[in-house]
Amino acid sequence: MKAIIYTDGGSRGNPGEAGIGIAIEDEQGNIIKEISQYIGKQTNNVAEYKALSRGLEVALDMGVKDIVCYLDSELVVKQIKGEYKVKNEGLIPIYNMIMPLINKFEAFDIKHIRREYNKKADKLANDAMDNK
Repeated sequence: MKAIIYTDGGSRGNPGEAGIGIAIEDEQGNIIKEISQYIGKQTNNVAEYKALSRGLEVALDMGVKDIVCYLDSELVVKQIKGEYKVKNEGLIPIYNMIMPLINKFEAFDIKHIRREYNKKADKLANDAMDNK
């Protein structure tokens, strides 16, 4: 099964009240799963990583084998691709959790998109913070 995943994490304050938003679509662009979850007090970057991690876990549980991930966090995308080193000690454990998840997919790609193309996941993350 192939899927497209849009993830976003945000915090109000840095660190601050944080939430994650995940929208999983099939190949035709139909939403097959949405997640909006409050994650407590976190930095924005931790929230971005947690959104990706949760999205990958859910996709694997759904039987997805081929996935393309879209994020508006250039930092996370470049770190996952190995273009930037993960230096922040708060991000290293989450990064180390995500890499084995990625290896469970037969095909994996991750791409940076501009924020205006990630509105669905952004709204889900904001809803989580609003409804904590």
